[in-house]
Amino acid sequence: MNTFDLPRRFAAEALGTSLLVATVVGSGIMAETLTHDTALALLGNTLATGAMLVVLITILGPISGAHFNPAVSLVFCLNRSLPARDLPAYLFAQVVGGIAGTIAAHLMFALPVLEVATKLRAGPAQWFSEMVATFGLIAVILAGLRFERRAVPWLVGLYITAAYWFTASTSFANPAVAVARSLTNTFSGIRPLDLPGFVVAELLGALIALALMAWLLKPETVQQYQPLKAEP
Repeated sequence: MNTFDLPRRFAAEALGTSLLVATVVGSGIMAETLTHDTALALLGNTLATGAMLVVLITILGPISGAHFNPAVSLVFCLNRSLPARDLPAYLFAQVVGGIAGTIAAHLMFALPVLEVATKLRAGPAQWFSEMVATFGLIAVILAGLRFERRAVPWLVGLYITAAYWFTASTSFANPAVAVARSLTNTFSGIRPLDLPGFVVAELLGALIALALMAWLLKPETVQQYQPLKAEP
């Protein structure tokens, strides 16, 4: 049972999502400033994001669970790990924290406080990519919590690092981060018009993962069989 009260868990979720988005957006701006090689820029963006996830989940996980993601919070609510009464506060903290992260990144690089993104990210391949990315993220979290709880920060950081490269969408896998990225017209941006498709795909991937992992991780009932007795 989490011993931290809701205001402190709220603050941890907002802070964690803010620092995560500041890392995603800020490292994208830095990478784009330093190189015109898109692959190298994506690599810089990837490494910074994966590393930050390990740090944030490690230090804030004991306080709030370190969701930083509405899809994760929804899954934990559905499997009764998060009380339903706390879900709205978590979602609000994540969205507000994400927007604050975009603002922080812009201020650090002397950009307008907020911008409307113009980067096109739409189409069946992008949506399917987001469904796969979020499915994998939820599966990693649920299995990690079941089998190797202390490794979860590394598992999530490494998964997202990989998913940046094997998904066509570069693995947002997070509705709050997607909203925050719609407010930056930089390397990591996404057009607001493309947000609904991403969010629906992410939530669908999360729900499929929850259903599959609930079955896959269900403890087996061990049946005891009595050996047959030899006939005299």
